[in-house]
Amino acid sequence: MFKGIKIKVIFIFFIIFLFSIVFISLGGCKKISLERVEETQQYMGTYVSIIVYADENCGNEIIESAYKKIEELERIASSYDENSEICRLNQQGYLDEASDELLEMIDLSIEYYNITDGSFDITIEPLLKLWSEGLWKESEEAQAKKISEVLMLVGSDKINIEDRKIEFGLDGMSVTLGGIAKGYIIDKAMDVIQEAGVENALINAGGDIVSIGTKGDGEMWNISLENPDNTDESIASFSFAGKAVATSGNYYRYFDPKKEFHHIIDPKTGFSADKCISVTVIAETCTEADTLATSIFVMGSQDGLKLIESLDNAEALIIDSERNIYKSSGLSKYLSN
Repeated sequence: MFKGIKIKVIFIFFIIFLFSIVFISLGGCKKISLERVEETQQYMGTYVSIIVYADENCGNEIIESAYKKIEELERIASSYDENSEICRLNQQGYLDEASDELLEMIDLSIEYYNITDGSFDITIEPLLKLWSEGLWKESEEAQAKKISEVLMLVGSDKINIEDRKIEFGLDGMSVTLGGIAKGYIIDKAMDVIQEAGVENALINAGGDIVSIGTKGDGEMWNISLENPDNTDESIASFSFAGKAVATSGNYYRYFDPKKEFHHIIDPKTGFSADKCISVTVIAETCTEADTLATSIFVMGSQDGLKLIESLDNAEALIIDSERNIYKSSGLSKYLSN
C-alpha cells in the first residue's frame, strides 16, 4: 500500500515538473537560447517589420500577437474602413461609447494641439478632402475662397469629450489620426511584445520605429536618414537603444502630379506646410516622435527647435526648405556619423 502511495507522489511531482518546463518555455522566452526572429506584414498602408530576440517558436507566436494588436487598433483608427470608429465618428459627428484607445489618441492629439499652438491638429480632415478632390487644379482665388470656408471647421478645441462620448462642436467637422495613429499603434504592439517577456525588439512601420533594449548581442539599433534630394543617399545615421524614431517629409505623398502640393497641411493656412523638407525626431515613444515630427514640420526650424528644447528626452534633426540642417542640443549622442 505504501509503495503505491510513493509511486503516486513521485508521479505527481514528475507531472508538476513537466508542467513547469512547458510553462517556462511559453511564458519565459527570454531565458531560452535567444535568436533573431523577424517577420514583415502589410498594415496601415505600409510594410510593418517586427524583430524580436527570443526562442524561435515563442518569438513567432509573440510577433503574431503583436500583429493582431496592430490589426485591432487599425480597425479603430483607419480612415479607409467605413466601419472603423473614426469613420463612424466623422459620419455622425459624435460617438457615444468610444473605445479606450480612441479616447486616448484623441486626448493626446488635443494635448499636442495645445503644446504646439495648433500646429498639430487632427481636425484638418476637411482640408485634406478638399485637396484630394482636386483643389490643386483650381485658381489661387478659388483655392483661397474654399479654404477660408473650410478653416471655420478646423480646431481641436472644438472637440468635446465627456466620459466616453466624443462630439464635434460644429456640423461638418471631421478628424484624421494620420499624424498620430501609426506611432500609437506600434507603441501598443511593442507593449504586447514586452509583456511576453522579450527584452530586445524593434518595430519599423514605414519609417516609424520603436525599440526596446538593443540587438541580441548588445549592439545598438542603427538607422539611416534618407537624403530628400536623392533617396539612394543618407544624410545621417543614428544609433539608439530603447528609443523611438519618426520622420515627416514632403517627398513621398502628393495630391498633384507635379508634386507641388503635399499631404502635410498647415492647419492655420490650409495649404501644404512649406517651411521644412524633413523632420526626424527621437523620443521615448513613437506616439511622441510621430506627433512631434509632424508638428515641427508645420512650425518650421526655429519654433520647432524651441519646442524640442523645452521637452525632456526628445531630440530632432530638421531640414528646412532652403536645405539648411538644424540639430537639437542633445542629438549628437545618437549620431553615428
